[in-house]
Amino acid sequence: MQNELRNFLALSYEQLEELNLKAKEQRKNRVAAHKVQEERLKYLTDEKRIKAVTVLFSDLEGRLHMLDYDKKFLLKSFDNLTFDGSSIRGFTAQRESDLRLGIDWSSFYWAPADFFGGGKVLVFGEVIDKNGTPYTGDIRGMLKTFANKLYDDEGYTLNAANEIEGFLFKGPDAERHYHESLKFEYVNTGGYYHSLPGDLLRTFIDTTAEVQRAMGFQNEKDHPEVAPSQFEINYSYGEVVQAADQIQLYKLVCREVATRMGLTASFLPKPVVGVNGSGMHTNVSISKNSKNLFWDAKGEEKLSKLGWEFVDRILTHGNDICLLLNASVNAYRRLDPHFEAPNQIKASPTDRGSMVRIPIGNDKSMRVEVRSVSPDASPYMVMYAVFKTGIEGDTAKIKNLRQAERYLPDNIYDALDNFRKAKWTSQLLGEDVKARYGDLKQAAADRCPRALGTFVKAPEVQYHHEVYNQFLWNLF
Repeated sequence: MQNELRNFLALSYEQLEELNLKAKEQRKNRVAAHKVQEERLKYLTDEKRIKAVTVLFSDLEGRLHMLDYDKKFLLKSFDNLTFDGSSIRGFTAQRESDLRLGIDWSSFYWAPADFFGGGKVLVFGEVIDKNGTPYTGDIRGMLKTFANKLYDDEGYTLNAANEIEGFLFKGPDAERHYHESLKFEYVNTGGYYHSLPGDLLRTFIDTTAEVQRAMGFQNEKDHPEVAPSQFEINYSYGEVVQAADQIQLYKLVCREVATRMGLTASFLPKPVVGVNGSGMHTNVSISKNSKNLFWDAKGEEKLSKLGWEFVDRILTHGNDICLLLNASVNAYRRLDPHFEAPNQIKASPTDRGSMVRIPIGNDKSMRVEVRSVSPDASPYMVMYAVFKTGIEGDTAKIKNLRQAERYLPDNIYDALDNFRKAKWTSQLLGEDVKARYGDLKQAAADRCPRALGTFVKAPEVQYHHEVYNQFLWNLF
């Protein structure tokens, strides 16, 4: 009887897709922020079936945070939403804890009520410092500022698409229980492109793809990956900030669908030794006036001079930014050459052991693929590091730079050392944010065995920034 009294928004998947694609088109066409804000506020005011707005933001390590604001309160106070930044790892110290959340009204999503709850909509937030400027620890804000400035100054649109691999394991919260058995249990051992229509892995992939489609992801393909119980669900290119937001939503949806099935979707880069790890191949390009600036029909591998300069800067700073692209202790297990791992700092159209690959493309699809990215890295940090480095970084005077015998580190301590010594990472992040990020990674590394060894250790799962258990961490 009680449920009959409720009248909360619950739209069909077809209606959700229509609304989300319309919002996506507004982002693509860069509709003025004040016009989008006005439209969203009117919608929230008029739509009586919405009870709350879920605001999403990410911390310095890329961990997603969500909080619900009562709709009526949000409509009155959206320009003064304060929160305690000292409670967020990598944000402010306790003495300077007050931060504010701004609303990025263009990043507004309608989500399926059967997975997110009836009467709710989602929107990404922007962290604002006490003085009203974008907060330097909010890498999403740094990325958005950088992308907008390039558009204003050069007319550049930064485009990205990510191939995000993950594992589906038996049992809920399998990562948190890993220390009990020191193993993960597969739900499927079929392998690449293989699963029966009704098995758990296929059901998980199908359900996740349906939710993504409803949220305007514009899916392309999905399939089981090479390793047992591994999956990949691909979707279309997008402007860089939206692309990074979609990575956060992708992982959120995967985890929610898996939990509803009594399973765990894991984005640890190498949860099981002896099989292929999970990557997040990051495909990037730059366009201007709808023209792909990475395409040149007469260029080497059809990549333009601008594109090759972009690649050369990435290769130059490969070791400097490795910690930003591979942000956990576990990530360095994946950089193993025996499993198609991209641990060589070189570029190639065919060699999948190369950090950068130049896929076959045309005037629409030509792109650069950065393969040495782990799926647990902050998507905002990845996009910011890749694009800013590719556009503004240095080019080393190394003989045969694109094919030189150079390798990424095989452990987080060497990656930390490279990151801290590099002048480029200070320019990239600023000294304060660089130091805070380095300290967070050092603390995680120090809670794990220094030598990786031949099997996954409990601490590298327990103290992983995405698995992160605050109670356990505070026991130290």
